[in-house]
Amino acid sequence: MQQIKSQIHAVLVVVLAGMLISCTSQETPAQNMKKHIEYLASDALEGREAGTEGEKKAAEYISSQFKSGSLEPKGSDGYFQDFDFLMGKNPGEVHLTIDGNKLKLDDNYFVMNFSANGEASGALVHVGFGIEAPDLDYSDYAKISSLKGQIAVFSISSPDGIHPHSKYLAYHSIKDRVKKAEDKGASAVILINEDPTAANPDKNYTDKIARVGIPVVFIEDASLVNEKKQAELHTELIDDNRTGRNVIGWIDNNATYSAIIGAHYDHLGYGRHGGSLYRGEEALIHNGADDNASGTAMLIELAGAMKNSSLKNLNYLFIAFSGEEKGLLGANYFTKNPTIDLENVTYMINIDMVGRLDTADYDIAINGVGTSPVWDSLIQKIIIPPLNINTTESGVGPSDQTAFYLSDIPVLQFFTGTHENYHKPTDDPELINYDGMKLVYDYIMEVNRALNKDVKLTFTKTKDDEGRRAPRFAVTLGIIPDYMFDEGGVKIDGVSDGKPAANAGLQKGDIVIQMGDHVIDDIYAYMEALSRFKKGDTVSVTVMRDGEKKTVELQF
Repeated sequence: MQQIKSQIHAVLVVVLAGMLISCTSQETPAQNMKKHIEYLASDALEGREAGTEGEKKAAEYISSQFKSGSLEPKGSDGYFQDFDFLMGKNPGEVHLTIDGNKLKLDDNYFVMNFSANGEASGALVHVGFGIEAPDLDYSDYAKISSLKGQIAVFSISSPDGIHPHSKYLAYHSIKDRVKKAEDKGASAVILINEDPTAANPDKNYTDKIARVGIPVVFIEDASLVNEKKQAELHTELIDDNRTGRNVIGWIDNNATYSAIIGAHYDHLGYGRHGGSLYRGEEALIHNGADDNASGTAMLIELAGAMKNSSLKNLNYLFIAFSGEEKGLLGANYFTKNPTIDLENVTYMINIDMVGRLDTADYDIAINGVGTSPVWDSLIQKIIIPPLNINTTESGVGPSDQTAFYLSDIPVLQFFTGTHENYHKPTDDPELINYDGMKLVYDYIMEVNRALNKDVKLTFTKTKDDEGRRAPRFAVTLGIIPDYMFDEGGVKIDGVSDGKPAANAGLQKGDIVIQMGDHVIDDIYAYMEALSRFKKGDTVSVTVMRDGEKKTVELQF
């Protein structure tokens, strides 16, 4: 294998706990990647969660490395490209009084994450489970003439419990039941749980779920509301708006076409906003050494090496994405707000979790080989012992290359596999296989050398494994949602060939607002509706397209 002829000659200087770290030209790529990871995955950065100070420190570090490697800034503001997103909601002014007894927030009750902001007072009306099921000849509202101006109280269970074989399964959605009470005039809803087999709702304010029109709270102890007559409540959930930051460097070789190499640098912070697999009570820093300080460290080293290499027939854009852990937010934002012309991008390489190469088998996954005819033959030619290459064809996966595949750009993703420390506080630098990282680094360099031609690769669509990505559903619509869209409904970011959506003529950019009787106001409502259908069902789907409603019939 041709060896790298030159390395980064600049001095890389960062501040960490008051000390200066210097990466000199005598250090190898593996040694430099180790230094990068030790900083990025240090407690000082508090897990690099998007929209936090730790993320900003990481962005400053990455931009300093790009600058030291003589990359030009190519963000919207120097090296940076900022984007806004909703982290979730935080409780504001909240109070609940029942028959004159003031309850304590978090100890006695909490606000449901889809609650409206507002206040209500009035008589308590117990409505069983809040279920109205005409097809089952059942209604908890049969003897209730009106709920106008009153506060509905109902159990989150159902007449035959909460389990997969319940005949009331189609009516288990708590939010749908709240909407039913709202439609019947309730000014607020108090939820209780008297069924030991039914799990309490999750007090999770991070889900970007659309609000209903009335206040909704859950009381942990049903005895606090049973036999009671009056309630007063005030609910306020304040949107936690944050700003994430992509870091973008550019090697301009005055070529016609450009390649993009990317890696996400954000992680989970303290694991408070979803994604953590840690089950301890105390919030701990999730340092994310493998996920994805490893890919970021490799991105930095590749940038410096390629700037000083003989690869001059393409331009190269290096992007450290933020918001990957929130739903590919940074990559999604970049493809919709690119700082170079995406029409002239020949390929995109994504590096995600490359720090834990297993020396028992040396397996590495390269995903996306079906996105261009060139990939398969190229990968067969590049041999770096003892790496054992495993490939998948799909351009769609749970990482940033998906956003570029949806923009008709050939992609590859490099990945050395998951492990027991994935998304836990134990994903630390001392567990990284730095010699293994060097092998992956060498492989990616060889891919770029082989593609050092001023030509644009042919893009091909792949058959995406929808079932693997949504195993709990019996059916799939065959769309890829735009997770940054929060204006009501589910915006389609991609349509899979041969799936129900494509067969019915749905298109990228359509906004799904209704499926059958189910109103779709967010991604959660979409998933809830999807779970109600089975293979062979025919359903009408309403979308907004160019400001106009369009309804189609499709069959699962």
